[in-house]
Amino acid sequence: MIIRPRRLRSTPAMRRLVAENRTHPSQLILPMFVREGLSEAVPISSMPGVQQHSLDSMRRAIAGAAELGVGGVMLFGVPERKDAEGSGAIDPNGILNVATRAAVAEAGDALVVQTDLCLDEFTDHGHCGVLRERTHPVTGATELTVDNDASLERYREMGVAQAEAGSQLLGLSGMMDGQVAAVRDALDAAGHTDTPLLGYAAKYASAFYGPFREAVQSSLEGDRRAYQQNPANRREGIREVELDIDEGADIVMVKPAMSFLDVLADAAAISSVPVWAYQVSGEYAMIEAAAAHGWIDRRRAIEESVLSIQRAGADAVLTYYATELAEWLRR
Repeated sequence: MIIRPRRLRSTPAMRRLVAENRTHPSQLILPMFVREGLSEAVPISSMPGVQQHSLDSMRRAIAGAAELGVGGVMLFGVPERKDAEGSGAIDPNGILNVATRAAVAEAGDALVVQTDLCLDEFTDHGHCGVLRERTHPVTGATELTVDNDASLERYREMGVAQAEAGSQLLGLSGMMDGQVAAVRDALDAAGHTDTPLLGYAAKYASAFYGPFREAVQSSLEGDRRAYQQNPANRREGIREVELDIDEGADIVMVKPAMSFLDVLADAAAISSVPVWAYQVSGEYAMIEAAAAHGWIDRRRAIEESVLSIQRAGADAVLTYYATELAEWLRR
């Protein structure tokens, strides 16, 4: 035999030398949950090792992430009080905006402080937008549905509030049609022309969000399949990516990551802007559960899972393993 691919797999040094993809701490973004009223961090039972942070514990975690060279943090607020309109999301003294100011002050320019722009953490019904009554087109029954355009008005207000709190990147995760264009217009009108937008472009109605609901103490009634994407659809993901780019997204997202690597690869192939992916709570919880039973090698599984997301085309990965993985990489 003349062709022997194994020649390039012979030693650890050789394998490192010819590796096609590598993970660097700057490509990792740490999602963080900041809960109003806490004096210390509280563990999240379905996500071992992940916490709801107090403002003080958040500051310490951000300082640690910055020391390790992590690229950014994505903040989610967990308020004490909720209402139908998600009013806490636009309150300058609401937990997410307060946490943003504290995070920016702590981080300086060491990493990018990002904020989740969605109403679901702040509404008493747990949906990502404002509800309205409608008549069901088939049964004729009166039901509640998410009003897309009314929700966009709230998103516009949220975008300005988060930018004024100092957020360096707004993560538009609500999956309302036209959300990128609406928030971009509001930011520009308020003078925040330099604030970039991360469009959660291909976000699917996934079963892997379960532990996240505990993390944000979600009040969700029903499901989000009327506005998040159908997991059966691949081409639709690319359509959403193209729409977000056309509306002015500076970065686009595929979420979840591991169940939708095909969509991620498609997005990376056509996108003119950076493409990120979110290794979501259920993916994290599965690795932790299997490792706790001794069924998999935890460290190898974590490294392989993130590398596979990068191999599919992600320029950066939101992962709850960001700081731990960064520590391993530094060693």
